[in-house]
Amino acid sequence: MLLIGLTGNVASGKSEVARMLARRGAKLIDADLLAREAVEPGTHALGEIKKEWGNDVISDDGSLDRPALRRIVFGDQGELAVLNSIVHPEVTRLRDREIEAAKARGDEFVVCVIPLLFERSLVDDFDCIVLVDAPRPVRLERMVATRGIDETEAMNMIAAQMPAELKRARADFVIENIGSISDLESDVEVLWASLKRTAAGATSTAIVS
Repeated sequence: MLLIGLTGNVASGKSEVARMLARRGAKLIDADLLAREAVEPGTHALGEIKKEWGNDVISDDGSLDRPALRRIVFGDQGELAVLNSIVHPEVTRLRDREIEAAKARGDEFVVCVIPLLFERSLVDDFDCIVLVDAPRPVRLERMVATRGIDETEAMNMIAAQMPAELKRARADFVIENIGSISDLESDVEVLWASLKRTAAGATSTAIVS
């Protein structure tokens, strides 16, 4: 089994790359989905979040009010660190569970989508790292135009992550997502071929552009 860490800063396009890899046969384990599972009503993590920030971050139905919490934590690195200390251990447990299930099934390619892979020092947990990148102004425009996020909030979210320039040197594969979906599809096809060679025992480092 080839265990692949797929990462990229917010609005880089890593989710689209993940979907393209899934269509080619990779098993996806998405940290964002696991993070949602980790804070479902009744979970320990949601209880800790409520203790820390009160009912202002809890919706009427008892679920987490994500926009309300996001406004708090992305404007304050200390608050963000507290949130991460609550959620990340549970996400790690859930990811380990999914990886073990993939091993048991005999999955050949397992892609773990982890936005904060470098920030959480998880590089050594994977056989190879794929970084999806796009210039900061492009990512900011995507967040405001397609996600409806306020520009100031979007800038805070971008600033909360390690600059992509520091991640590129440690990635085995880099996809530059600055073109069309068709361009991205072509780059992912090149990446997939490289991953198959890696799985077969070859050592590959590539910049896909």
